Amino acid sequence: MSREQHIARTFVELADTLVEDFDVVDFLQQMTVRCQELLDVTDAAVFLAHPPPHLHSPAPCDPGPALKRLLDSACRQGPALDAHRNRRSASTHGPVGADEDAMRWPEFTPQLHDAGYTGAAAVPMRLREDSLGSLLLLHTGDRPLNADDLALAQALADAATVSLLQARTIRQEHAVNRQLHTALQNRIVIEQAKGLVAARQNITLSRAFDAMRSHARSHRILLREVAQSVIDTGFTPPNHGAQPPTQHTDPS
Repeated sequence: MSREQHIARTFVELADTLVEDFDVVDFLQQMTVRCQELLDVTDAAVFLAHPPPHLHSPAPCDPGPALKRLLDSACRQGPALDAHRNRRSASTHGPVGADEDAMRWPEFTPQLHDAGYTGAAAVPMRLREDSLGSLLLLHTGDRPLNADDLALAQALADAATVSLLQARTIRQEHAVNRQLHTALQNRIVIEQAKGLVAARQNITLSRAFDAMRSHARSHRILLREVAQSVIDTGFTPPNHGAQPPTQHTDPS
């Protein structure tokens, strides 16, 4: 498979979030693997802003203690945090700018070198007003990432961001649909129970509903539970103070 084919396949993978069993952790792990395969990097990690402004890094598979300390540090300072906050790429200067890196990120830089890396770069994961976090790229080469690799990394991060936002929207829509379905079912049950109570006590539908609601509130239970009991067990809530409907007589 050529590199171009590999890149195309990766973008298709990043767009595939419409499956029922979509797993965010697996999705992000796959993204970091593809970054290692396509870019001149040794390791990659995704940082999610949750809750803002702090970042959280899903742990790579079996990270060593040095890498774990580095990722913990990267949540507090370094390219990943700067890329997220400033919404643009950030990177170390490598050996030629080691002193500048140490001044800018005094906690992150020593951890980076202790873990055996020579440099780091990060690109934001953002779409218009939404900023989810950043993608951190770690390398061990003598030179920083070139412009083409950074551009591809940003494109991958953008595609992943769109997919994650899409998946979030779908989950929210499913949750709303479930709530609407539940509300509709509850309404049907309550209407049925209201008609039964009205018929049993010879009262109006409005008074039947008031009796059910009063019983639910006084016993601190859901109105739907009272309605279900009316239907299933024949329970009829007391109609305190309610009068039957007026009977009209023919004056003749």
